[in-house]
Amino acid sequence: MKNSHHYQVELFYTVIDMQLQELNNRFENSELLLFVACLNPDNLFSAFNKEKLIRLAQFYPSDFSTVQVFFLDNQLEAYIHDMQSTEEFLVLKGIGQLAKKMVEMKKNVSYPLVYSLVTLALILPVATATVERAFSAMNIIKNRLRNRIGDQWMNDCLVTYIEKDIFKTIQCEEIMQRFQNMKNRRGQLSKIS
Repeated sequence: MKNSHHYQVELFYTVIDMQLQELNNRFENSELLLFVACLNPDNLFSAFNKEKLIRLAQFYPSDFSTVQVFFLDNQLEAYIHDMQSTEEFLVLKGIGQLAKKMVEMKKNVSYPLVYSLVTLALILPVATATVERAFSAMNIIKNRLRNRIGDQWMNDCLVTYIEKDIFKTIQCEEIMQRFQNMKNRRGQLSKIS
């Protein structure tokens, strides 16, 4: 095996595969954002696209079964006709206002699957940011020096790192007292047994 083969096959192709994977992940996320944009009520629901919204539901099979996706197709037809013919929905700006107005006018009961899509669209940016923040913290916590870290210890470290604002409010004396109490209780339990 030559050095050129090593660099071409083992390194170059591996790096290209990693970059393609990263691009695919980014485009999938941007595709989700395009699907979510179809729910936007601006300009008389001009961005509405039934096929993209069905595709969005298919990204979440635990929330939308195959049967529900089938019913969603019919529900979206009635939903868009109803929204575009109801004056209260024509002045809305943004998905947040749409969700509030749907609940206010009981449209969440009339169109439960569409309302599920709306709520999914509202939590998607928060969920994505939280997951990215957790993975970023995991890369900091679990590095080469701590490569063999156990799951529980890593979880404990991640909680303290991610929620560092909360942990900054706890005094060191309180932490030392807590561990001292744990040690004392463990000693008492060993004497009993």
